[in-house]
Amino acid sequence: MTPDEPQTRSAAHPFFGAEMLANPYPFYHRLRSNSPVLWMPPLDAWVITSYEFVSRALRNPLFSSDRFPRARQRMQARGLTSPLNDRVRSMIHTDAPDHTRLRSLVNRAFTPQVVAAMEQDIQSVVDDLLDTIPDRGEMDLIESLAYPLPLTVIAGLLGLPPKDREQLKRWSDEISLFLSGDVGALTQESWDLIVKARGELADYLLRILNERRAKPGHDLLSALTQAEENGGRLTDDELLSTAILLLVAGNETTTNLIGNGMLALLRHPDEHQRVWHDASLIAGAVEEMLRFDSPVQLTNRLAKSDLEIGDVKIKQGQVVYLILGAANRDPAQFDEPDKFDVTRTNNKHLAFGAGAHFCVGAPLARLEGQVVLRTLRRRYPKLRLGTEPPVYRENFNLRGLKALKLEW
Repeated sequence: MTPDEPQTRSAAHPFFGAEMLANPYPFYHRLRSNSPVLWMPPLDAWVITSYEFVSRALRNPLFSSDRFPRARQRMQARGLTSPLNDRVRSMIHTDAPDHTRLRSLVNRAFTPQVVAAMEQDIQSVVDDLLDTIPDRGEMDLIESLAYPLPLTVIAGLLGLPPKDREQLKRWSDEISLFLSGDVGALTQESWDLIVKARGELADYLLRILNERRAKPGHDLLSALTQAEENGGRLTDDELLSTAILLLVAGNETTTNLIGNGMLALLRHPDEHQRVWHDASLIAGAVEEMLRFDSPVQLTNRLAKSDLEIGDVKIKQGQVVYLILGAANRDPAQFDEPDKFDVTRTNNKHLAFGAGAHFCVGAPLARLEGQVVLRTLRRRYPKLRLGTEPPVYRENFNLRGLKALKLEW
């Protein structure tokens, strides 16, 4: 199927609409069954939904992660002012060799050894947060734990003062609109909010970075200011973009892992009881949470040259949307993909992506999820869903809940 053919079916469905926020998976199944590589005019892009093709594209260097030029074009076509420039480009929007250089520096903060050493600190944060919950047999998991935990952890890793965390969360929430899905469809009002929040956060971080240069500590920001790769250090713009990426991606996605994951587990009582009776299932349960309702639903790439996916020809300059959430429910890869199974084996999901841009914070997110699950299991043996239905935030890509009421 090519962009020149009539596409009435795809154009009729609002890909990022309210129905998709509530449950995108039936629509994914229809797309994947009918056209795993489909041209979608409202996005002016290809949408790819099969595990095989998404996995291949993520690893293919002929797809570029530098989406800024195309996003600028879409914004200008709508008469919007584009804030996208090289100064705000983080490593997730770069290709080799720049991506390789930036990634190698940040990787040092997320080695398995470094992350493992953080487990006790994460456990202490989880315990402290749960200790503040009034003893009345109910809580909002998002407000009480899933929301503050990842921000506390990543802010601590970066060396940011605890007193600033509420403000940091506000900036992070507003900047995360940039990762909502279709950048070109954002309103000017949304862009203005993103730009304002990013500017304020950048000013804040620059002051702290200058302090760390003068007096380095043992935090990640200090390490980044001192780090060298092939004789060169990060520029101020690279430092700021990297710090902002870690702060936003490091807390929004893990919040969604905890919220989406616990909702899935508690909606499947048999699986819930298996985990509550056997702590050895916790690591596998977190992997199934990541697969079943992925915290990040999609990523996109730009074709560097003409190429083919399956029997579909992708032209140079065209955008492909790689739907991670759809790939993770592909029956060609996963037996009974719509079944939540904490004992699933060979669970090679794509929740953290794949290839050169595989999520640098994956070990930390996994550890936080495991500590949360382990602690809830220990402290709340009769944990169950509350009566209020879950409501999703209006961010299609960073799929997560506004609230999740639990009882015990």
